[in-house]
Amino acid sequence: MRYITTGAVLLSLICLAGCGGSGSGSSGSGGAKSGALEIAVIPKGLSHQFWLGVKAGAEAAAAECGASVVWQGPPKETEIAQQINIVQDMITRGVSAIVMAACDENALGAVIAQADRAGIPVVMVDSGVKSDIPKSLVATDNLEGAKMAARVLADLMGGQGELGLLPFISGAATSEIRERGFKEGVTEFPGMKIVATNYTQSDVSTGMNVTSDMLTAHPDLGGIFATNEPGAIGAAQALRAAGKAGKVKLVGFDATEEEINALKEGVIQALIVQDPFKMGYEGVKAAVASLKGEEVPPIIDTGVTVVTLENLESPEVQKLLNTGK
Repeated sequence: MRYITTGAVLLSLICLAGCGGSGSGSSGSGGAKSGALEIAVIPKGLSHQFWLGVKAGAEAAAAECGASVVWQGPPKETEIAQQINIVQDMITRGVSAIVMAACDENALGAVIAQADRAGIPVVMVDSGVKSDIPKSLVATDNLEGAKMAARVLADLMGGQGELGLLPFISGAATSEIRERGFKEGVTEFPGMKIVATNYTQSDVSTGMNVTSDMLTAHPDLGGIFATNEPGAIGAAQALRAAGKAGKVKLVGFDATEEEINALKEGVIQALIVQDPFKMGYEGVKAAVASLKGEEVPPIIDTGVTVVTLENLESPEVQKLLNTGK
């Protein structure tokens, strides 16, 4: 079977004309009062390879715009209070703009409102918030990506069998959208049923443990969808330990080196791959455009690709996997 990139049409040709030179920041606010623009880029966590791709893209865009990036995030994606403190610190620092992925779609709303009152524009990447304040959301179409995962598993399983679902954190917008998308996707196949939904807390060890529990409780399980990198890695470890690698089909999100190795081994059958470099790049571009008073699309879709052994070595996929490294 062959899968190609979908949803990769970018809506963000917004600030190419406005990114030349060092930029005085005179038309911006916050830290843009004088000198080069300073963009705070705040990921959900620092422990996963995905966020390094976001960082590389952000720094590339900043270099084009004559801006600088302040990169700071909580060690783990579950540390919501620490992320709030980081945003508050950046407001106090007077950065020009904030580009961030929210650990929790509800909890971050108040501090984003603080940034807005301070005249600091906020652009969300990967995971948004329940607020109209952010200038844009730069992200994968997570709903469609998760539906694609359901279709891939249906293809692998002949449209029949029991499924396990591994979201990561309840309350994280990205996790909840992927969970909903997968459940909607499964409804397309009457012979398939989700029998277990276990959260991994974006932790490999937890992902392994809850997958092991899932396999024990449901010995006829035929497929698993892990909605992010640590969940996929943990699930792969559990399948190896249980001697069910390849027997229970596994589809994961993202494409770290460890996930790619599991794909080559046949432990993972497919990966739903985002473009974190593009997220960081377009996030900073949108922030700079907003500072310059330019129109910014409310949603910028960075695309998604299904990667399998069949297309792993294709030029398109290799470019995606190696961009920003």
